[in-house]
Amino acid sequence: MNGIGMIGMGTMGLPMAGHLAKSLAGSDSWMMVWSRTPGKGDSLQEHGVTLADSIEELANCGVIVLCISRDEDVRAVLASLLPVVQPGTLFIDHSTTSPGAAMEFHQTCQAHDCAFLDAPITGGSMGAQAGTLTIFCGGTEESYARALPVMTPYAKRTAHVGRAGAGQMMKMANQIAVGGALIGLCESLAFAEKAGLDLALTRELLSGGAAGSWAFDNYGPKILNRDWTPGFRVDHQRKDFGYCLEAADQLGIAIPATALTDELLSALDRVGRSGDTTAALFDVLSGRVPQE
Repeated sequence: MNGIGMIGMGTMGLPMAGHLAKSLAGSDSWMMVWSRTPGKGDSLQEHGVTLADSIEELANCGVIVLCISRDEDVRAVLASLLPVVQPGTLFIDHSTTSPGAAMEFHQTCQAHDCAFLDAPITGGSMGAQAGTLTIFCGGTEESYARALPVMTPYAKRTAHVGRAGAGQMMKMANQIAVGGALIGLCESLAFAEKAGLDLALTRELLSGGAAGSWAFDNYGPKILNRDWTPGFRVDHQRKDFGYCLEAADQLGIAIPATALTDELLSALDRVGRSGDTTAALFDVLSGRVPQE
């Protein structure tokens, strides 16, 4: 089976599928995609990709890549496909789910003589478009080796980080660090604005020193331009933080900075801005959006 299926043609999945499709040109492999939103994958047809009318049409693909959202979304996809796929099918899940759910998915696939790799991604929409994502992979060495040629076209770095669920645990650690960098950026620039400092100069000077971060480099310009387009959406970030807080509770460890960042982002939810980029947290910390 040399077919590769991909599910989820959203902000991340569509450019990832484009990189993968281009890499298959001239090979004996073929690619099919499915999206629950009709028309999302139309642009891929110029690269020889087949658009599936139903998710079950991906049943003949030996590798199926998922780039969707929540635990329940992945669970629903597996419920649709596991009864019809061939034994040995490998599922590569780039969604961010709870670590507990990831371990469940591994067991469910194993019971159907299939393999599962929890492989959440980081790098944002910019990384997906540039093909420079980082991927944390949990599962067997064999599954990782099979997945690597599929993932390489859209990743700058992949790593096998441990057993089933370890990929999602690493993603939780990543999101905890992301939250800290985000609140640091927004709080710093809100303070600078209140102090009457030039925000562009502040961002330039701070990003080049010890305060510098990916957030300063990539979200700093969005704050300066009041550009609240994703990026990474507030509701998606809060979904991930929910998984972080759940995992931390199970581990018996406190993550107070993550809890605070989540609470502050909830102010954007309350005023109908859950679709904004997370950098819009600046509006909360600068007082433009009330915290309560």
